[in-house]
Amino acid sequence: MIYQDPLAYLLGLEGLALLDAWAGDHDQAFTEARLAEVRRLLDDDKLRGRGVLAERVSTVAPYRRWAASYDEEAGGGLFAMDEPVVAGYLDGREPGVALDAACGTGRFAEFLARRGHKVIGVDSSPDMLAYARQRVPDGEFHLGELERLPLPDASADVIVCALALEHVPLQPVFAEFARVLRPGGDLVISDMHYDQITRGSVISMRGPTGEPCIATTYRHPLGDYLRAALSLGLQVRGCEEPQGKRPGEQPDEPLPEPATEIGDWRDWPFSLMDYLPSVARASRGRRPSLVIWHFRLSAA
Repeated sequence: MIYQDPLAYLLGLEGLALLDAWAGDHDQAFTEARLAEVRRLLDDDKLRGRGVLAERVSTVAPYRRWAASYDEEAGGGLFAMDEPVVAGYLDGREPGVALDAACGTGRFAEFLARRGHKVIGVDSSPDMLAYARQRVPDGEFHLGELERLPLPDASADVIVCALALEHVPLQPVFAEFARVLRPGGDLVISDMHYDQITRGSVISMRGPTGEPCIATTYRHPLGDYLRAALSLGLQVRGCEEPQGKRPGEQPDEPLPEPATEIGDWRDWPFSLMDYLPSVARASRGRRPSLVIWHFRLSAA
């Protein structure tokens, strides 16, 4: 079980901001304001006794419920961050067989098809696959797991895997990617940054009786990707760690007024960030939201 306490989360945001100040990112006034805010939080009756126990569950049920609204809800910030980088990594790549691994609703399957690739999509969610098939009628889509891709050895020229590896251990999945790629093939990955997951970016839902549930989520340090990739002959061609902001947010715009309520658990951590907009923005602006990798399988 996972225990989530709103006071603990807000104090954690304050702590991140104070560490940034310690490193020289903020001035004395900022530090003193954070310390005063910590004292107010500790005395805030709205935050007492509000902790929630949540059960870890597989991704199937959350994505079943999220399939219809996934592109609208997830696309505002993350898609805008990873799509230009992925496009840049694949510029100049000749059309071939392209696998969209954990294809979801098919956004990168569509992107690859527009570039002339023969597209294969694999996902563990039947509901997400239904949308992908509508989006790319000429694509070939399979229900399957990243750890057991339903493709032959050396059958793909390109693999794209977006916003999925936070749900799985890396080593077996990278082994499958290396098995399926042809020598000289490109592997492009976008994933939730481990720092973003620490700040609360997880897939959550309420179960059949209203119980809180969180999809199994891993925090992968950058070294984990490198150890998995290099051991299989995958060579690093590029890496980006874009920093996120809320959709439409401008860096110099005035801060909104703090929310007066912390919201329902299902709205955490975003409603909690609204409770402390100044520190939430300070923290968000200095930490990556995604990590985006470009690997190439050695031709030797």
